[in-house]
Amino acid sequence: MKRLEKFDKLVEALQNLPTIGKKSAMRLAYHMVTKDSFNAIKLSHAIEEAIRTLKQCRDCGFLSEDEICYICSDEQRDKTKLCIVESSKDILLFEENSLFDGRYFVLEQLDDITVERLKQNLQGVNEIIFALTPSLQNDGIILFIEDKLKDYDIKFSKIAQGVPTGVSLENIDVLSLSKAINDRIKV
Repeated sequence: MKRLEKFDKLVEALQNLPTIGKKSAMRLAYHMVTKDSFNAIKLSHAIEEAIRTLKQCRDCGFLSEDEICYICSDEQRDKTKLCIVESSKDILLFEENSLFDGRYFVLEQLDDITVERLKQNLQGVNEIIFALTPSLQNDGIILFIEDKLKDYDIKFSKIAQGVPTGVSLENIDVLSLSKAINDRIKV
């Protein structure tokens, strides 16, 4: 039996996307090819346009259509607070939900060049907030950055951790439960 080579390539391409398994990829490919080819073409053009025009902001590393992103160029942002995140996706989450009014810095890798870029973003900053996934490795990264910035008059903080709303204690890992009990707040 002869395979549908182009259909299989489409399924394979979709399957390479995060969170898309083989069944979902097949459903999406089938839908695009047989049910909604117009939107499939729109999707392909949108992907091509995004890849061609989006780049990283020179200052913070967020996605931008220009050299400087709309957040870094916004004079209304609180320039005294800098939130260090792991990826641009984290900034999208904060911004979509209006959770933070300061500036950001994407820490995709930790090397001397990144630390120097971070130092260039510290003018007027009096607090750095680490919004990194809780882990021992990221705790080490926080200590490393604090050490590199010890000569600056900056307060360091990190986002709270603990028990998520609506989750039973029996479903919480020991580290999260330990942090929640140790970082408890007065009511």
